[in-house]
Amino acid sequence: MSKNNINKVVLAYSGGLDTSVILKWLEDEYGCEVVTFTADIGQGEEVEPARVKAEAMGVKEIYIEDLREEFARDYVFPMFRANAIYEGEYLLGTSIARPLIAKRLVEIARATGADAISHGATGKGNDQVRFELGAYALMPDVKIIAPWREWDLLSREKLMKYAADHGIDVDFAKAGKKSPYSMDANLLHISYEGDILEDPWNEPEEDMWRWTASPEKAPDEPAYVELSYEKGDIVAIDGRTLSPAEVMECLNKVGGENGVGRDDIVENRFVGMKSRGCYETPAGTIMLKAHRAMESLTLDREAAHLKDELMPRYAKMVYNGFWWSPEREMLQAAIDQTQQVVNGMVRVKLYKGNVIVVGRKSDSNSLFDEAIATFDDDQGAYDQKDAEGFIKLNALRLRVAARRQT
Repeated sequence: MSKNNINKVVLAYSGGLDTSVILKWLEDEYGCEVVTFTADIGQGEEVEPARVKAEAMGVKEIYIEDLREEFARDYVFPMFRANAIYEGEYLLGTSIARPLIAKRLVEIARATGADAISHGATGKGNDQVRFELGAYALMPDVKIIAPWREWDLLSREKLMKYAADHGIDVDFAKAGKKSPYSMDANLLHISYEGDILEDPWNEPEEDMWRWTASPEKAPDEPAYVELSYEKGDIVAIDGRTLSPAEVMECLNKVGGENGVGRDDIVENRFVGMKSRGCYETPAGTIMLKAHRAMESLTLDREAAHLKDELMPRYAKMVYNGFWWSPEREMLQAAIDQTQQVVNGMVRVKLYKGNVIVVGRKSDSNSLFDEAIATFDDDQGAYDQKDAEGFIKLNALRLRVAARRQT
């Protein structure tokens, strides 16, 4: 990429050490103007300080946006209609945030006439792939600057020295604090990597966790929560209508208080390496369990089984950064069609890290027929004699094969 052709860059900016250094580095290395974009997707920290830092560094065009509702409504909720979970454990908290950020980066680039976009993802991780695949899908000719793939500032010490040498004000640098973990947070989760977690044998320190009580110290009395569903989405909790973001905030709170949502995973990154990470996903853990319970009552068996077969493919698409791909959109359309009947209510019990479904009902779409399923006299609703022929027909190929082997 010719640096001479880059006059303006839109940077995904948090206001932290890495992106503050990147801002200055872009100005120096590319001689360009930098536009900053900071998104509030529920990370639980104030985003307005990023404006103050950007202004102090001379940035003229600053975008600070509250995207919590859009994130929950258009990204998290559709993903949970699919019951998506990567490699049986990871609820895709970081993965699902990247398509939205990529979308806004290219939209702001168009609006400001920028020549390129930039991000702070490293060359070892998945996020560089997610950001850039999303950007290319939405703006095919976009130019992307990934400083971690260009510079030699490959350690925290070098970044701190660069900040000091260039007068970049980093709050925790003044305090002399060391952040032990690489963390990412949004409405769906908070993740931890690095430091002692780089050895998969080490147990996470208890004071690492920020959102959840230790199951050992969680309340001794369970908490009950009733979730109302319409077309596969939670629309109310305990009878109170809530927006998608409000649903997640509520479930994060009650789930976290009851020790729900901790996970410790070694996962396979798209770039090829194995990585150990710890996650807190209280709302997502509850949502997955409850949604499957709602589907168990309302979805046809074969539709439910086909969804389960397709889910790992869908989850891998999200994990690998293919949210904006035609195959993900095709699967989403099929999944959303199944959700037309996923209406009703699920009651869950939260107790010391566990999510236990204790009730489910659907007045309009339940396929559970008590008259057929009962162990009492069913008054002829199900003729048990029919089972003999059903079994013999299903056994026919097995019997034929067995005869040939004798």
